[in-house]
Amino acid sequence: MTVKISSSNEWQRILSSSTIVVADFYADWCGPCKMIAPTFESLSTKYSKPGRITFCKVDVDNQQSIAQAHGVRAMPTFLVFKSGSVIETIQGANPPALTSAVEKAVKLAGTSAPGASFKTPGRALGGGPSASATPARRSGQTLGGRPWKFSPFHFFNAILTFFGLYFVSLFSFDPYKAAEASTFNVNNPRAPPAPIQVNGQKAGGQAGSARPGGVRTLADLGSEG
Repeated sequence: MTVKISSSNEWQRILSSSTIVVADFYADWCGPCKMIAPTFESLSTKYSKPGRITFCKVDVDNQQSIAQAHGVRAMPTFLVFKSGSVIETIQGANPPALTSAVEKAVKLAGTSAPGASFKTPGRALGGGPSASATPARRSGQTLGGRPWKFSPFHFFNAILTFFGLYFVSLFSFDPYKAAEASTFNVNNPRAPPAPIQVNGQKAGGQAGSARPGGVRTLADLGSEG
């Protein structure tokens, strides 16, 4: 909010109570003063802080004593005060120079532009920069802070490991289940073996027909007798 100075006492009170004072010495009949007035008002709206940064307009026709005390001879003239002393003077309607002077004064007052606090890096509860955010912003580094570099050997080794594990899991079997289902498992019930037959006669049975090829055994001879 811009303060329009109405007396010398008000002027002295503002100089003594505010760290930074930006004063616009103007005249109603001054064309350049009217041209730069919107820039001054915009800076006032953006940076004014009660008790710290104050923007004032001083009409040189109504407040001649104030203008003479600070040696104002041309309009517009902008004076920047810090703790009551002039630190910068801008003569003429020069918006870039005025903006630059105001921004420097704002830094001296320790006040940043609105929204600037949201641009600072995150901080942990201890007050230091966030450890999790800093490494992640560095290009070419992992979160642990160690540089990462592509290696064909490591890439080939990773591929080989992957396919090796895949095929091992594909062809592997459970040895316990295989042994349990095996015919050699003594705990597995087995069917009795089928009897051996020779030319239609069970082994160990009574004599039947003669052995093939005309071969006769003692059992055959005994049965004939």
